[in-house]
Amino acid sequence: MTSPDAVTVETTVGAPARGPEISPASARRATAGRSGALAARVLGSKPVVAVLAVVVLASVWELYKALGPDDGWSLGETRLLPRTTDLAMPHTWEMVARLFDPVSGARDAPVLWRAVLEAGALSLGIAVVGWVVGVTVGMLLALAMQRLRVVERAVLPLVVLSQTVPLIALAPLVRSWGAKLEIGSLAWEPWMSVAVIASYLAFFPVAVGMLRGLQSPDTIHVELMTAYAAGWFATLVRLRLPAAVPHLLPALRLAAANAVIGTVVAEVATGLPGGIGRMILEFANFASSDPAKPWAPIFGAVVLGLVAAGLVTLLGRSLGRFRRGEVVA
Repeated sequence: MTSPDAVTVETTVGAPARGPEISPASARRATAGRSGALAARVLGSKPVVAVLAVVVLASVWELYKALGPDDGWSLGETRLLPRTTDLAMPHTWEMVARLFDPVSGARDAPVLWRAVLEAGALSLGIAVVGWVVGVTVGMLLALAMQRLRVVERAVLPLVVLSQTVPLIALAPLVRSWGAKLEIGSLAWEPWMSVAVIASYLAFFPVAVGMLRGLQSPDTIHVELMTAYAAGWFATLVRLRLPAAVPHLLPALRLAAANAVIGTVVAEVATGLPGGIGRMILEFANFASSDPAKPWAPIFGAVVLGLVAAGLVTLLGRSLGRFRRGEVVA
């Protein structure tokens, strides 16, 4: 015969276990917290931020065009804000739609975006050559300045001073000098002058950034290498170069941007056909008859800079183990 106490115990043990009851308000707060965290991750991603930046910029453009005065706003003879007429500020959707129209009224005229893409590919190739040359020169200068203090004192002021020369005045001189060069059977091509200008702007951030990185190891670490009888080259490879990577990566990104700027400006100054810079100069003549057309190569130049920065970012990912202390440019 089973006792009442045993029945009570069996009934209690056999009943399904229940977790702590959650109130509807707590459930709503938990759901809202998860949704907020997901939204923060989405909004914090770089592609979403880039798209939002473009949307905000287009909105500001259209807002000023709708509310701003037709003649803009000037202070004396200095124009501070542009005119808002359709010739000066076409609508954003008109500029985008123009990309899918032919370049001209000719029967075999290519679509505008394709022409911009071809010009951008040429300019990107020249910019890459200039970037490689500039990075190489900048690294060699940084190594020489780190190795010999007298070289640093003599060369570093000249490196800084070199960036004060007006680029628009230097480009025709480089083209003129290059046309007179004779290196065996090698003929100096016009695009080489543009690449030289691009490398001229690209070497500066690399030289300064890498020099700072090579000098960044603590004295105690350098003395430790000396205690192990490590020579200059061994110290360079095992200590200074890894320490320079966090400083070098931002310098490489700046060098890529400078190479693109130098390429576009040099194409305008030297008249090199086929590139984005020349296209900007040629399409500017259509500002009164086709106001949306000159903006196409400008968009191409912006995309060109983004592509160059993206390529350097991919290069930086391969050096991920050295990026812990990367310096923000």
